Amino acid sequence: MTFEHDLVESGEVLPVAAIAPPKAGRATSLLLWLRALPTLCKLRVVALLLFAATGGALLGAGGWPGLGRMLVLLVTGGMAASGASALNQYLEQETDARMTRTRRRPLVVGVIPQPDRVPYVAGVMILVPSLAVLPFNPALTFFLLLGAAIYLGVYTLWLKPRTLLNIVIGGAAGSAAVLSGSAAAGAWNEPGAVALALLVFLWTPTHFWSLAIVYRHDYARGGIPMLPLQTSPRAAAFWVLVHTGATALAALMLAGHPALGWLYLVPVAVASADLVVRNARLLRHPNGREALSLFKASNFYLALVLLMIWVDTLLG
Repeated sequence: MTFEHDLVESGEVLPVAAIAPPKAGRATSLLLWLRALPTLCKLRVVALLLFAATGGALLGAGGWPGLGRMLVLLVTGGMAASGASALNQYLEQETDARMTRTRRRPLVVGVIPQPDRVPYVAGVMILVPSLAVLPFNPALTFFLLLGAAIYLGVYTLWLKPRTLLNIVIGGAAGSAAVLSGSAAAGAWNEPGAVALALLVFLWTPTHFWSLAIVYRHDYARGGIPMLPLQTSPRAAAFWVLVHTGATALAALMLAGHPALGWLYLVPVAVASADLVVRNARLLRHPNGREALSLFKASNFYLALVLLMIWVDTLLG
């Protein structure tokens, strides 16, 4: 990911070339939709969610779950997460327009023809693939729909505009993605997959609150009561550290899984120490530079944990 000053919440910036008044014509309209889709659907975030889901699948199966199951997971999970992301942006257009980081999203700048179609397109993307697998894998359907419901209903509509606990509970959407992976592998409640889901849940506040420290004034303009707005930067850094420590502990405990070992433990232990050290620096110097450093490291950290799950389950 790139983390520039005009970083949007999803980690994506709409290309300047895409910001142009919509032109008439069906072919042109389709082209504008296609150019806006990567940002509208937050494909970088979706890619990370799918990475987490495949980690759940590998742990659920205790190894490679099979190409067919993995493809089903990627298609259904990718479609559902993309649809939920698009609907999230549709619901938050007014808030996005007030914030520097999000004011260039496609629905805000008006580059998508007939934007009122977004809820219908997003609904199809969420429901069709989720319900298609219902007859042969109801657990997968459940977690796909649960993730969308938490992200849209619990987080976007209910908690985000009302309480500083929004991202704490909203992080359960990422946990649902992990459990959709283990469900696709036929063992949604496998202990290692549940532990990875807990890790993602604990990691999410570290990730979002460190970014919110950087852009606390932007969140104030958007009227979103993120933790750094409700407390001092140092107090926010302390609560971030609580979640960072819990995340690192969950990641290290995951090394006890039968499919994992030293190949997973060594790099994750080093990365865990680095993450805690960065958070300690933020606690000593609660400023935007240290918070941005922690935010970037949190992205790398989760990616490394998931990568080492892949490496160790397949090669260890």
